[in-house]
Amino acid sequence: MPHSHYVPHLMGTATIAPTGEFEAGSFAEFTLSYTAGYFGIDDTGSLKIVHRFASDMGKPQFNDPKGWNYTTVEASNGAILQIEYDGKRNIRPWDKTLFIRVVRGFLKEGDQIIVRFGDRRSGSRGMRVQTFCEPTFEFKVLVDAFAAYEYVEIENSPTISIVSGPPVNYKAVLPSLWKTGEPFKFRFKGEDKWGNPSDKLSANFQLKSNLPVGGLPDTIKFERGAFTATVDNLVVLAPGDLSIDVLLDGVLVASSNPCRIAAEVPMHQYWADLHGQSEETIGTNSAADLIEFARDRAFLDVMCHQGNDFQITSEFWNELNTLTARYNKDGEFIIFPGYEWSGNTSLGGDRNVMYLKEGRTIYRSSHALLSDLSDVQNDANDAPSLFEFLKKEDSIVFAHVGGRYADIALSHNAQIERSVEVHSDWGTFEWLLEDAFMQGYRVGILANSDGHKGRQGASHPGASLFGAYGGLSCLVAKELTRASIAECLRSRHHYATTGCRAFLDLRVRFDKPAAILSDDPNLGGPITRENRLEAPMGAVVEYDGDTAWLDFEILTDGPIECIEVRNLMEVVERIVPYSQKDLGNRIRIMWEGSEYRGRGRQTVWDGSATLTGNTFLNPTPINFWNLDKTLNHPSASKLEWQSLTTGGFSGVDVTLEKKYDGQLQISTPLVSENLQVKDIGNVPIEFSAGGINRRVRIYRLPDANVHKRMKAKVRVPLHTGKDNAIYLRATTETGFYVFSSPVYIVRKGA
Repeated sequence: MPHSHYVPHLMGTATIAPTGEFEAGSFAEFTLSYTAGYFGIDDTGSLKIVHRFASDMGKPQFNDPKGWNYTTVEASNGAILQIEYDGKRNIRPWDKTLFIRVVRGFLKEGDQIIVRFGDRRSGSRGMRVQTFCEPTFEFKVLVDAFAAYEYVEIENSPTISIVSGPPVNYKAVLPSLWKTGEPFKFRFKGEDKWGNPSDKLSANFQLKSNLPVGGLPDTIKFERGAFTATVDNLVVLAPGDLSIDVLLDGVLVASSNPCRIAAEVPMHQYWADLHGQSEETIGTNSAADLIEFARDRAFLDVMCHQGNDFQITSEFWNELNTLTARYNKDGEFIIFPGYEWSGNTSLGGDRNVMYLKEGRTIYRSSHALLSDLSDVQNDANDAPSLFEFLKKEDSIVFAHVGGRYADIALSHNAQIERSVEVHSDWGTFEWLLEDAFMQGYRVGILANSDGHKGRQGASHPGASLFGAYGGLSCLVAKELTRASIAECLRSRHHYATTGCRAFLDLRVRFDKPAAILSDDPNLGGPITRENRLEAPMGAVVEYDGDTAWLDFEILTDGPIECIEVRNLMEVVERIVPYSQKDLGNRIRIMWEGSEYRGRGRQTVWDGSATLTGNTFLNPTPINFWNLDKTLNHPSASKLEWQSLTTGGFSGVDVTLEKKYDGQLQISTPLVSENLQVKDIGNVPIEFSAGGINRRVRIYRLPDANVHKRMKAKVRVPLHTGKDNAIYLRATTETGFYVFSSPVYIVRKGA
């Protein structure tokens, strides 16, 4: 919904100093000078300087002249001003508002209001610039000249450019599964400390492979100004598990994700992030920029733009469809037209809608931020209405937890809504999967980013309320086309990670033939049955045996901490790649969970760990994505941290000087406990903290875990009287989850 358009050329002007480029996450002082226009600003009139919801620029504060983000405001004519900052005082997406009201006096034409963001005159470090790149970061200025609380946007609000810093981390990416003899790509990039791909790099890197790779050069040259480097037409002739190391001056800086090379590859593995937004709704940078980032800097195979429907104008919907048609290319990059149906929680909550072709109708949850009501008859104000509309569309829907959460108990259509998204930048939400199981739904598991910062497919959360790195989904499909990817999604033939690229091969095997169904019989359509001794991930099976076997192999780029084999939410077996005798002096202190399902789910874990009779060595933070949240080691026997979780987990990996000596004291706002070091073993000691799966877990690990590959076959007892949903969740020591989609088994005659 636009602000007033009444004579903006008479509402004044604004400038910013300095201008130019600023490194993401750096500190600076900005002086914004607003000069009143013809009408001035009347007594009790006001000015707003607003920033996007997605921005994590420092929050202005007015009380500590030496502190970060100290901000001062003054009127050139001495008028008395009321100053407030509110993160929700303007129309979305320009929510974040510095509010300035003239309470004594008024402004005439030519008078000025001077705002110093990060005023350094009394010792402040300055204003912390947002942590992600945006070439046109805007200080949008809105004027209420008539004291009517009706705001007009000035004609040209000032902007600065936010750019990446120097690289501190490097990422090397291979496909996860490839056929011998077929050419593939190796891709490489550096990221700054906030996760932005960096172009501040000029170096020759050495490449080393564990397998013979035809076409692989000894070095790769990275030119300053380039964000990525690619080596094309690589070939491996013999089966094996490939990894490529990248070295700089002989020092390892990155290892690729593992790539399984096989003689036969009937089904490929394609990496996707099906959920992100651009500046046309609540995100950052244009939709075209977002698509190109996903393809060229996050190295995705598949994506979908998912803007909030109540912000998508008809013009932007048409533009999105034009973009998806332009960028979609079979065999190279697949993008679907789509949108996030953003219904109020009481009416069904967030759902993600993907169409298989352009030119389809958008069925919005509302026109809340749209002034053009010419197509309001197509609104689907609640989830049942959405599903009713979509019955005539070739579409795929999955349930999402964002600001609003999908209430799939309230509404669900199994023909259309085939999956649930258990992870995004908002956090990890296994309770959504549990909701589906409790309702008897047969859903696949996806993870995406819902990124708002222009980094779809490599979505660091920055320094805002997002508490997790964005997820990825691996789509197991015959080929890289819309039709094949849609078949994969509808058959639940995919797995999800909280951000890593892992290879997973999983199937359920049977002691005697089972009936593999062509589709879920709950959908009411025609069903065919094929008797087989194994079922792929996502299948629905009829079987009259008492047990089945979960057979899997997983390759990860970080050591595997444990694997849970599950039936529904029950852990049938917990597998670790080492034995009790391998445990060493290394322990983990982990905290996880969320406050509740809605927006206020953040749980603060700021706390400490203290040792009596022992010493901490080499503490390492796990999933401390926000660099403002730190792990400190103030003394040999004490650790301190600032941390929050939004459903996922964070923690500390630390070595003890003495293996079994002493007492450990944990102190957080939710858990304060003492335990003996000698009691810490492989099985986690858990302390519950209410909320949704909030707890602290403490356990012991080997001093070095080299296991990045696990293969096992686990017997799973089958329930009677309800579905069996057999799947796994793997955890890596580097802080990631890998979820397979379930195989659903119905006991015949049960």
